[in-house]
Amino acid sequence: MSAVRSKICGITRIEDALAAVEAGADAIGFVFYPKSPRAVTVEQAHAIIAQLPPFVSTVGLFVNAEREALNALLNEVPLDLIQFHGDETPEQCEGYQRPYIKALRVQAGDDIAASCVLYEKASGILLDTYVAGVPGGTGETFDWALIPKHLSKPIILAGGLTSANVSQAIAQVRPYAVDVSGGVEKTRGIKDHDKIRAFMSAVHGT
Repeated sequence: MSAVRSKICGITRIEDALAAVEAGADAIGFVFYPKSPRAVTVEQAHAIIAQLPPFVSTVGLFVNAEREALNALLNEVPLDLIQFHGDETPEQCEGYQRPYIKALRVQAGDDIAASCVLYEKASGILLDTYVAGVPGGTGETFDWALIPKHLSKPIILAGGLTSANVSQAIAQVRPYAVDVSGGVEKTRGIKDHDKIRAFMSAVHGT
């Protein structure tokens, strides 16, 4: 199995982005959802991306964004990938000239395999924890046994991951990538660089 890839999400400061890259993260994520405590402005994201070294993927997280507003943002911020974290249909995720991943909030009874087929043009499917009324960033894990084996899309595992449980998560789920936000923070939106290093060490050591 190839190395598991990683994204540090909810980046709001350049020093946190550079700490993530230095620790070995493959991607950093920016939250463009105004209700999130980790939300960034176009200006913040643009300034951070401008200082990144090469070969680091930049991901924008959106929740039920209007197409016109999202297109305008994409014209200003050089994002490599879009992450749809709301109730977007496959049609609403397409047509942005960017690859995308679709986030699903997992609960018992969900047909994850069917969702992978439904979002056939997605580059991958991100699995997060279901909490009513909260689109993501809950800091809570879900039952990884709910994830079927041999899905048709690469799986990005999120939801409550930390340096203490990510090795177990990788061993059990065998995801393409892992995604962390709250598990490497001092406070919401402010990353703890020691926690980033410990998390990435656990990922690379798996």
